Amino acid sequence: MRRLILLRHAKSDWPDGASDIDRPLAPRGREAAPKIAAYLAAEGLIPDRVLVSPARRTQETWDLVRPALGTIPDETVPQIYEAPVSRLLDVVRSIPDEVATALMIGHNPGFQDLARLLSKAGDARRALTRKYPTAGIAVIDLPATAWGEVEAGEGEVERFVTPKTLGHGEDE
Repeated sequence: MRRLILLRHAKSDWPDGASDIDRPLAPRGREAAPKIAAYLAAEGLIPDRVLVSPARRTQETWDLVRPALGTIPDETVPQIYEAPVSRLLDVVRSIPDEVATALMIGHNPGFQDLARLLSKAGDARRALTRKYPTAGIAVIDLPATAWGEVEAGEGEVERFVTPKTLGHGEDE
């Protein structure tokens, strides 16, 4: 069994003149990320490895989540940025097999598409299909013994959590 946690970056800003990859977190994002981190820690959702998009907003999200989770190997994975679902699936399949639980921090629509692709029907899948807001996390359990064996439609969305479901404002 493998566990994939997909964290969409926290709410970002779009300052004048900033390119998409250089967009920072908005104040609301800087507030939401530590709350999601506290939830992950409290629920024991601690990854063995973290894969982060190179975008500033994802890096800043990880900087705010990291303190709650402890020392975890992480890497910046350029393929996550602006990735279609096929490229994200390639990233998942390339995770080393010694990693049982991986956390990916990235973007929509790719993360919503990946969660939908990997999972079977269920209430949590329906919720993320409707909307995958910033700082939302999908926890997907995958019945594979190796990451390279992960197949579409076989995973189970164990939970889908957003800042709003934790009582922290509105989802966007």
